[in-house]
Order: sequence, then C-alpha cells, then structure tokens
Amino acid sequence: MKPDPSRPAPSEIDPPGEEPKLRRAIGLPLLVLYGLGITIGAGIYVLIGSVAAKAGDFAPTSFLFAAVVMAFSAASFAEFSGRIPQSAGEAVYVDAGFGQNWLTLATGLFIVFSATIAGAAIAIGCAGYISTIVPLPPSLIVAAIIILMGLLAARGIRESVMFAGVLTVIEILGLVIIIVSGYWSEPAMFGKISSAIPAFDDTAALTGIFSASLIAFFAFIGFDDVVNLVEETHNPKRTMPWAIGISLIAVTVIYFLVVFVAVQTVPAEELAGSAAPIGLLFERLTGISPLGITLIAIFATLNGVVIEIIMASRVIYGLGKKGHLPGRLSRVDPVTQTPLNATLLITAVMLAGALFVSLDFLVTTTSQIILAVFALVNLALVVVKLRGDPAPEGVFTVPVVLPVFGAVSCIFLLLGPLFID
Repeated sequence: MKPDPSRPAPSEIDPPGEEPKLRRAIGLPLLVLYGLGITIGAGIYVLIGSVAAKAGDFAPTSFLFAAVVMAFSAASFAEFSGRIPQSAGEAVYVDAGFGQNWLTLATGLFIVFSATIAGAAIAIGCAGYISTIVPLPPSLIVAAIIILMGLLAARGIRESVMFAGVLTVIEILGLVIIIVSGYWSEPAMFGKISSAIPAFDDTAALTGIFSASLIAFFAFIGFDDVVNLVEETHNPKRTMPWAIGISLIAVTVIYFLVVFVAVQTVPAEELAGSAAPIGLLFERLTGISPLGITLIAIFATLNGVVIEIIMASRVIYGLGKKGHLPGRLSRVDPVTQTPLNATLLITAVMLAGALFVSLDFLVTTTSQIILAVFALVNLALVVVKLRGDPAPEGVFTVPVVLPVFGAVSCIFLLLGPLFID
C-alpha cells in the first residue's frame, strides 16, 4: 500500500511519552512561497504612489536601493538561522548576542506586536475589498476573516502554508500581468530601464531616491519571517539561507519591474493621488474591470492575514519554549502538530485589535519597531562573531562587516526621517 503523503513520515512522529514537537513538513518551494507571500502585498499594492511622489521616474531605483540595504540584514538572518535553528528567531538571536532576558523578551514581543497589528490592518483592508462585492457589515467580515484564517493556521503547518502558497501565486500573477501588459502595450518600454537610474552627480534625484527608499524599505519587510518556520523546515541549515536569498531577489525583481511600468505608464502625480495605485495601473494597462484586481487584492490580503498569524504564533511558541513566556504557550497539539495555544492567542488579540483599536498610529510605528529589531539582530551577530563563538559545521556564514553594515543601515533608515522632509 502506498503511504499517504499528507501524513507525517515515521521519523517525524513523536515517540510515545515524549512532548509533541513541530512537524518538519516544509521544503524550499513552500518556504520561498511563504517568504514571497509575507513580503509582497500591502507594500507594493499601496506604496507605489507614495514612492513615485518623492522619486518620480526614479522610483524603481528607490526600491533597488532599499533591497540593497535589506540584503545586509538578510545575510545576518541567514547565518543566525543555521547557528540557532529555533522559532522566535529575532528574540533568540538577540539573546545569543546580549544574553539579557528583558531585551530578548522585548524583541520577541515587539515582533509579535508588529505582526499582530499588521494582520489586523490587513484584515480590515481585506474586508474593505470584500464589502464592495458582499454587502455585509465590515466588522462582521473582519471577524470572519481572522477567525477562519486562525482556524486554518491551527489546522496544520503544511495545510496553512500550502494555502498561503496558492494565494501567493495568485498575488504574484497579478503583478506579472502588469509587467507583461506593460511590455505588450509598449515593447520599447523596457529599453528605457537605464533611465530609471540617475547619474551619480544628480543630487536632486539622489535625494528623492533616498527619501523614497525610506518608504520602499517597508515593502521588503517580511522575508525575514521565514526563519520562524525553521523548526518545521526540512534540512534548515541548507534550505533557510536559500529561501531567504531567493525570496529577496525575486521580490526585488518584481518590485523594480512593476514600479518601472507604473511610472512609465501613469504620471507620478496621478499615482500619488490614487488610493489604489496598482488598481489604477492594472485598469489602465489591461482595460479589465476593477473587479479583477479586487479579487486579486482579496487573495493577497487573506494571504497576509494567515501568514502573520503563523509567524506571530511561532514567536510566542519560541518564547514559551525558552521560558520567557508561560510554558503552556509552547505546547504543541499532538494531532495538528502546531502550537495551538499560541495560535489561538494571536488570533484573539488580532481580532480585538481589528475591531476595537485605532490602527493609524500603530501601523505607522510598526515599521520603526522592525527596523530597530533588525539593528539589534545585526549587532547581536557582530557580538557573536567578535566573541569567537564557533558556527556549527555546514552553516552559512558571512564576514563580520556585513552585519556591521546591516546595523548601520537600519539605524540610518530609522533616523533618516528626522533629517529629511
């Protein structure tokens, strides 16, 4: 009889009498889709207008610059994921560097806070799209979205990540259609790509690019969350660095090309004045009813909600496992092999946030919190390397200069808005 591929392999079933563990059920393709799904979404669908307003025709370079800055932190996350293959990645990395319980707990809770608020905001956005098709009260739609996505995340990691993977493919397909439509409408367009990169002596253009990159950077936040699935990934020492690298490169290419098509097709002022710039671009290029992009946006936002629940619950699980939070939050359900208590907690808090909390200020501060956490992670790796802590055999490593650049660049972007109008 053929084995059922949906069931855990014998080596992945916990022996009788042992505490249930997370199930290793994710390979490189699903991990890359997870990384793409949590990164692409609100950033590219919302921020094009804001970036175009500051950088104009050079907006694609702003995304490219943001990706280069992000690459330093990506390298640090890739090494740490092999050195310390545990959930609650950012928190345990900071703990390894500084060994301060309060800082470790604060880092983990900051990540949980930002993910939960982001998930609540995405759910509200999703409800707005759905309400244009289904005339129900937005609060009811929000509640249904978060509860259903929470139940899916609790059902099993393979099921929830595969669901997210399918939605990610649909989400990316919408952006690929924009790129292809741009080429179809004007084949000569891509011959002008060099015009999106200014001369080094064009001070005004470079200032606009830097100012816009502070916004564009936020569109890349999310790739790092793949490290929180390290305990559910096959051969994480090899798979995790590849997933981080592929996700970041793929997102950069997609962002650059979509933004290039956007500024070549729609005037920057019009993009900046649109509440749905991708929808405007999609309709301008394809002539398809806004219903098409609305459906894609619904898929993209549902994807964002389930992924944020998965990520935040793994951080809670990891903090509980390390003793920084109550141990019951680290318990794994023996049937679903997911951190059920942590998942239910995150779902409940996300629902409360979406229904009862004003999100404007919280959403604004979320990216600042993540930049601060990234700086801490990079500094932690610098400390680990200077202290001479050996890396396990076969682990991906980087020169100490990369986390130094990563910390400096994150602090630079964090403080940049204080000096640039």
